[in-house]
Amino acid sequence: MTWLLASTIALNLLLGAFTLLFIFRIVLTWYPQAELGKFPLSLIAFPTEPLLVPTRKIVPPLGGIDISPVIWVGIVTLLREILLGQQGLLVMLSR
Repeated sequence: MTWLLASTIALNLLLGAFTLLFIFRIVLTWYPQAELGKFPLSLIAFPTEPLLVPTRKIVPPLGGIDISPVIWVGIVTLLREILLGQQGLLVMLSR
């Protein structure tokens, strides 16, 4: 297994996990009473919050709805497609 293939697999898993975490954050915005500091929810909040805080400063909540997780789902999905899609940069390098 070459280093490029191993890094492609690892990056694919990492970006997929972040996409799922941000989707969970979108669902959690529907429940403002949810305590993100407690155990099950802290597993979702801890890795995503460092990315969401600066995004909230640039794009504040619209009508009381936090759209920063939606923005990050788009960014991570686009990055995953550019790097790891059928004609992604890393896929083309590995051929």
